[in-house]
Formats: sequence, structure tokens, C-alpha cells
Amino acid sequence: MPLWRTKVNDQNTSTITSFSIPHINTENDRRSQILCMDWLQLRKSIIDCDACSLCHNRVRILSGVGDENADWLYVSEEPNLEEWVLTESYIDSSDRLLDNMLAAINLTRDRNVYITNIVKCRPLGNRIIESNEAHQCEPYLVRQIELVKPKLIVVLGQVAAQNILMTGVNFKSLRGKLHEYAGIPLIVTYHPAYLLHTLADKEKAWEDLYFAKSTMETLS
Repeated sequence: MPLWRTKVNDQNTSTITSFSIPHINTENDRRSQILCMDWLQLRKSIIDCDACSLCHNRVRILSGVGDENADWLYVSEEPNLEEWVLTESYIDSSDRLLDNMLAAINLTRDRNVYITNIVKCRPLGNRIIESNEAHQCEPYLVRQIELVKPKLIVVLGQVAAQNILMTGVNFKSLRGKLHEYAGIPLIVTYHPAYLLHTLADKEKAWEDLYFAKSTMETLS
């Protein structure tokens, strides 16, 4: 059974060396190939991906950013607009909020934290990602999790949470609980962009952060 199904409860790409990836004939072959890739192969495959319609309008592809040996893995839904320009995740106002929250527990985006997204290309018009788009990117996320080997996964927002946990349960029911993904503890919290427009929930987000911190302390 694939790793992704087992549980429910970017680096700068400009210097990537050219190499060939074997031709993939079917979706299962594609998944199998991706799940055997190293970091270099994975980034190259993401750049070359044309598995869904997002490839037609993308300007830049972002696989993830941060410490590839991190204990903490943060998963959001999609690259934000600023990421297209700066080729790095979480740099706008919502990203600075995340940075501040990480700093409160002595973390930074480049030290012991890796940040990635459910999909690696940004949908036009800031629309919600479609199920097929998430499905096609899913093997990339699975492989990133396998390579990072995090102790804890923190998922930002409802869309990302429902996709990674493969559930239709609403956000309020997912938040505040310890879930598990492939044997890794997983916590669902608010997306920073949401918190900028809903100040009343910031206190709950801080509660989630310290819940994550206390969970990590039990794992160390």
C-alpha cells in the first residue's frame, strides 16, 4: 500500500544539473519513479512536470524551501504570489507572520524547518486547487516527506489539511487534535493569510503553535 494511503488520525533550482529521467508510461509508473527519486531528481521532475493543467500557465515552479533534514515540516496548499517573484516560500505579510511564530519557538525557515505545498504551481486567479491537481502532485509531497523524515508535520489551512489527510472533515474538527500521517504526528492549524483577515483566531493559532511545540518536546 502506498505510504500516502497508510494513515489518516525550493531550493534554488537555477543550478540543477541536467540529467535524464526514464520515460514514464503510466500513472503508476510515474508514481513509482517519483517515489525512488533523490532531491536532485525530484526537483528536476517537478520542473518538467506536465501532469495537470497548471503547467500551462506557470511562470516558475517551487518544490519547497528550507532545511532538507528538518524535524519540522510545514505544508501549505500552494505557492503564493510573492513566491513566483522571489522563488522562496512565505515572504509576504502572511509569511512574516509565520516567521514571527516560528521565531517564538526558536525556529527559522532555514534551520530545522522545511516548507512545501500540496501543489507546486500556483493556480491562476488565486482559486482553490482542484482535486486532480492535488492528486498529480501528491507523489512529490510523499517523496519530500520520505526524504526529509520529519518528526512532526504542521499543516496550514483547510485545503492542505483535507488533501494530506484525505478527508472531507471541516477545519474546525481537524484543528486542535493530534493526527498521524504515515506514523508521523501531524497538527492542523490556520494558514497565516487567513489570520491576517481574522484577527480573532490569532490566539487559537498561537495555541496550536505551542501544542506543536509541546508535541515536539515529547518526540525529542
